[in-house]
Amino acid sequence: MFLQDKTNKIKEIIEDDIWGSIKDFLDWGFHFGTGEKSVDITIGLLLLLTISFLVTGFLLKWIRRFFTRKMDVEDKLKFISIFKFIKYVVYVVVILFTMSAAGIDITILITASAALFVGLGLALQELFQDIIGGIFIIVDKSLRVGDIVEVNGKVGKVFEIKLRTTRAITRDDKIIIIPNHKFISDIIYNYTQNHRTTRETVKVGVAYGSDVQLVTRILEQVASSQKGVLKSPKPFVLFEDFGDSALLFSINFFISDSFTDPRIKSEMRYKIDAQFREHQVTIPFPQRDVHIYR
Repeated sequence: MFLQDKTNKIKEIIEDDIWGSIKDFLDWGFHFGTGEKSVDITIGLLLLLTISFLVTGFLLKWIRRFFTRKMDVEDKLKFISIFKFIKYVVYVVVILFTMSAAGIDITILITASAALFVGLGLALQELFQDIIGGIFIIVDKSLRVGDIVEVNGKVGKVFEIKLRTTRAITRDDKIIIIPNHKFISDIIYNYTQNHRTTRETVKVGVAYGSDVQLVTRILEQVASSQKGVLKSPKPFVLFEDFGDSALLFSINFFISDSFTDPRIKSEMRYKIDAQFREHQVTIPFPQRDVHIYR
């Protein structure tokens, strides 16, 4: 019994020595300040930060894979660039929480950096809006490369979607750069969101007394013979209104490439004018009655 007690005491002494040595090793480091305001940068704190970084990195990697598992390669690369920014923010938060858990007062650090963060937030507000808009575009597929959009009266075909901006080429071969926040704050017309086929219209007025059935046949014939106009759905004519100086008609047709729309409409107007001349259908000038009093 005496021998067993002695052995247990020896074990306790050895364990105390080992744990004491480990604790001394972990507490070894640099100490700044005095009293309650002191800051201790120890091996234990650095080890705790390292473990926190490894665990956080593993969780962030798993979350990134979870969200990008069904994305296209191009969208996945864009999301990864967004995730890098999020990762840096998370690492800063982890550092602050780890230091706080280790007994370091981070109030002064947070207070000192609060004004800086507020200033940066105000200065970069529109940048953050663009980034959020880019995230929404990638996640909900509200815009794709090849879509034809109208922004501020300009029509363009999207050829590149980046994290902050979207680029499109207009019909006159000019590049329009669209901040992504416009897609969540402004009204943007997307001609090809649902499908590639769009309905287009060419309007024309003819003189009162013209043969409206003849006008209808000419318009339908021009649309049916026009290259680029789809046979199905079939083009159709609308007698829209009795205007001040003319009977107003429109020929409605469907095309598969809205981007070449102006050229198709231009060719149709040439043909309509030629057919009207051949069949003596008059496109009238605006008429006004002028009364002169003496």
